[in-house]
Amino acid sequence: MSREYDLVVFDWDGTLMDSAAKIVSCMQSAARDEGIIPPGQKEVEEIIGLGLPQALERLFPSESSTVRTVLQAQYSTHYAENDKTHTPFFPGVEEGLAELGRLGYTLAVATGKSRRGLDRVLNNTNVGQFFSGSRCADETASKPDPLMLYELMDELACAPERVLMVGDTEYDMEMARNAGVVPVAVSYGVHDVERLHAYHPRYCVDEMSQLIAHLSM
Repeated sequence: MSREYDLVVFDWDGTLMDSAAKIVSCMQSAARDEGIIPPGQKEVEEIIGLGLPQALERLFPSESSTVRTVLQAQYSTHYAENDKTHTPFFPGVEEGLAELGRLGYTLAVATGKSRRGLDRVLNNTNVGQFFSGSRCADETASKPDPLMLYELMDELACAPERVLMVGDTEYDMEMARNAGVVPVAVSYGVHDVERLHAYHPRYCVDEMSQLIAHLSM
């Protein structure tokens, strides 16, 4: 099969994994731990996709850097240990990743999660086998800076025009644009799809099976 693209890079939270409810819960719990009025659901959903320090700066701009450092630690503890909110994959994700691999695509992850957080979820699921590379916000620049994608393209030897960036937020779309790669939007994540259309994604899909259909033509 002659392919238009070689590398498909996925955002994680809100694109592959339905984790928004857990992120909201943990962020609100971290705020309560420090006696801070917790942000609302929509406020937290707005920052999903950013690196944790950048997310906390947006959510708690009036707090000191010292307090935000404590909030970061509290959030991480809640996410890893205390909060039991279920975080399933979106429908068709596991099957879709396997099919893309079968079709010969190279797959990677570019996420606002920490390296520890991504490694934890990869170790607790069976999808790590599908990815040839990954970048996390605490080991490079946070979205929408293009550095994650530049590093992945360099590591996996792929030109920008041969790369798809699949995500559910404006941060993903803007990062793709900044890196010169091709954006793909998913409609089921945390940012309204109308916002994503402003970046003129190559595809906008409602579920993984639709992406597979586009890429198997």
